[in-house]
Amino acid sequence: MTAPVSSAPTTIPAPGVKTGVEYKYFLDCVHCGLCTSACPTYVELGTEMDGPRGRIHLMKAMTDGRIGMTPEAVNHLELCLDCRACETACPSGVQYGRLIEPFRVALEKHKVKAQGRNWFHRWILFPLFPYAGRMRLALWPARIAQKLGLDRFFLETLGIGKLLPPVLRQMTKMLPPLGPSLPALPERLPPKGPKRATVALLTGCVADAVFRATHWATARVLQENGCEVLVPRGQDCCGAIHYHAGEEGPAIERAIRNAQAIDADAVDAVIVNVAGCGAMLKDYHHLPIPAEHRERVTKFASKVRDISEFLAKLGPIKPTGPIPRRVAYHDACHLAHAQQIRVQPRELLALIPGLEVVPIADAELCCGAAGTYNLTQPEMAEKLAARKSNAVAEVNVDGLVTPNAGCMLHIGRKLREDGRKVWLAHPVELLDLSYRGLPPPG
Repeated sequence: MTAPVSSAPTTIPAPGVKTGVEYKYFLDCVHCGLCTSACPTYVELGTEMDGPRGRIHLMKAMTDGRIGMTPEAVNHLELCLDCRACETACPSGVQYGRLIEPFRVALEKHKVKAQGRNWFHRWILFPLFPYAGRMRLALWPARIAQKLGLDRFFLETLGIGKLLPPVLRQMTKMLPPLGPSLPALPERLPPKGPKRATVALLTGCVADAVFRATHWATARVLQENGCEVLVPRGQDCCGAIHYHAGEEGPAIERAIRNAQAIDADAVDAVIVNVAGCGAMLKDYHHLPIPAEHRERVTKFASKVRDISEFLAKLGPIKPTGPIPRRVAYHDACHLAHAQQIRVQPRELLALIPGLEVVPIADAELCCGAAGTYNLTQPEMAEKLAARKSNAVAEVNVDGLVTPNAGCMLHIGRKLREDGRKVWLAHPVELLDLSYRGLPPPG
């Protein structure tokens, strides 16, 4: 068993763990258990404390002071992917995200106080991942090695990969073919034809460093649909990297900076093409934002739209270029469950001539990426990735389409390891190819 990067904090005894959780959210759960079959960790392990109902019981017991913050209890909570599939399944409307996310902030505060930050968070995750520029610089050696065909030679033939810590070894495996380096999007792109909307496009951090081509495709698709596209230079990481690791302060700072970078009154929508980022941006109003910034941040959050959500409401112009390929669609958790967006991406793909979209088993079950979960909980993440890879293999497709950068990295790594020749794409990339009349991947 590979040990996770994070370890449980020293036991905090009862009475009561002080958290930012509103107690009413605990009381919404009637413990019916209908959520368990939707929970990836419960499906894999079948243990009550590794399902939503059990975790809510643990969090409430800690809050009430009936149990302490024991390592065993904390491990059950840390194994949660925060995929929020339980919210979709719950007939009582339990807002599980309102429970687990602030509770994890409290857990992290206790853990850091007891043990300090681990090396991965201190030296790699926080100082590197949220900064697109730093990420691009860090990826240059990999880009050159891939271009010269030396990446696999160094990592596998010479065995250098085996010398790396497990978390770094996992990172190198997830890195996709990077392709040519693209310039940054200009600050403004004009609409094609009559102007129908003005939008701001958020480019994020890791997504901009690894998947900048998807941002260009998004901008072109928006232009094709009559949108003036603004790309504010003052924008920042959405804050999910810090918040989901229990660091609330930096997430709040980034929420304020993003709201200051974009005048929400001047745009019809703030567009995002990464499901995890979109869920975080839309939830800004749930953060304890200082009073002097709350109105602006709340207004900003109210304008955030996933690209598929926005186009479906705008009324997309039908693309005409054929893409005669058979693809599967994987529901990213933070689009399907956190944002309740499932139909719109499929409707957009259905517009593309010649494209056949086929269902896969457990399409809404998390792939195990979950932000940095695949780095901190590699064993469970691997089980879920294998389930997804097998589901893709069963339907014999040319490609897998998914609207989240993390899913593409994680599933892509597993497909490559399993020898499955399946290309991955964001839905907007296929729309872009169809609009431009270009051939499909592969």
